[in-house]
Amino acid sequence: MAHPIMFDDDDPYLARLRPLALALPDAEEKVAHGRPHFRVRKVFAVYGSSTKGGAGVRTEYPHGLLVLPEDSDRMALAEDARTFTPAYLAPSGWIGLDLAAGGSGPEDVDWQEVAELLDCSYRQVATRGQIARLDADGGPAGRSSAVAGGLDGSSNDSPGPRTV
Repeated sequence: MAHPIMFDDDDPYLARLRPLALALPDAEEKVAHGRPHFRVRKVFAVYGSSTKGGAGVRTEYPHGLLVLPEDSDRMALAEDARTFTPAYLAPSGWIGLDLAAGGSGPEDVDWQEVAELLDCSYRQVATRGQIARLDADGGPAGRSSAVAGGLDGSSNDSPGPRTV
């Protein structure tokens, strides 16, 4: 039985996140378990999540971003009020960031921070060659003007999703 789709393709947070994730070398988007997964050889980010537990305990994060931070960054991220412990992936080191926390919309998100989290997570799973290409190019985290002026989906000419 296939998982139901658990996101809206017109979601404004996803519209800003998608071009950042897909700007990383060889990144692709694939829907798995009903949610967008961004991957190279392995998954480096997931959009949308929840905490673990029954319906009365579980918290849904429809605008949550799951990333795999470096061990040295995980503790600091865990102390941030916007983060949560995602169901299933937390034991492997993943952490969730609620993009909708404390704001009224995607314009209140620090997209440079998101680009840096994606960059870090990508580096955890990418090949040496992909990381070398990212370092040579700078990626979205290294191009702050790209994050501020278009790669984050704020312009009408952003690239469409690459899906598998």
